[in-house]
Amino acid sequence: MWLAGLAGTALAVVVCDFWLDRPIALWVHGHLRLGYRGLLAPLIHLGDPLIPLAAIALIVLGLRVVVTRSLPAAYGAAALVASVSVLVTEGLKDALKFVFGRTWPVSWMGDNPSFIRDGVYGFHFMHHGGAYQSFPSGHTAATCAVIAVLWSWYPRWRVFYCLAACAVGLGLVAANYHFLGDVIAGAFLGLSVGWIATAVWHALFTAGGRA
Repeated sequence: MWLAGLAGTALAVVVCDFWLDRPIALWVHGHLRLGYRGLLAPLIHLGDPLIPLAAIALIVLGLRVVVTRSLPAAYGAAALVASVSVLVTEGLKDALKFVFGRTWPVSWMGDNPSFIRDGVYGFHFMHHGGAYQSFPSGHTAATCAVIAVLWSWYPRWRVFYCLAACAVGLGLVAANYHFLGDVIAGAFLGLSVGWIATAVWHALFTAGGRA
């Protein structure tokens, strides 16, 4: 299933790269220009708030386990696995951004070259620097890492998880902070890490059941 998802994601990214990313970015630029100064701006410029929250949760829950010598209850286990998933996703995302080196839709970070302003578009493999970090979307990846964990622990809310993921991805594309392909790749990355972390937790600590 994971390999099929990887193949499907790769195909979707290629389709977006050739036929969807640029038309969508141009349409957003022409019709939704206020999105550049929208509510997403603080999150984009200051970083994903899920990262420090995940670090804090991991430390607090880890100390609790050390002190009490016991695994946390269901909600604590979900928070612990979600925190690990977000932090691992963050590291993998940074590595992938360097590997793919994709430029941004717009010049919102300093004077970075972009598709809208400079006509710069494409992947520049192994390029370092903020100008080449559009792919994959880190905000989408972190969000989907949490969703993948909650999907297993609290399945009754799956509709809301899907809505939340769509809202994040749509907001990033509608504000021209990311291309559609960036969001698709970020979603697959986050879901993969969250799914693997959840599977490992259940295999090691719950004998196939939930903590």
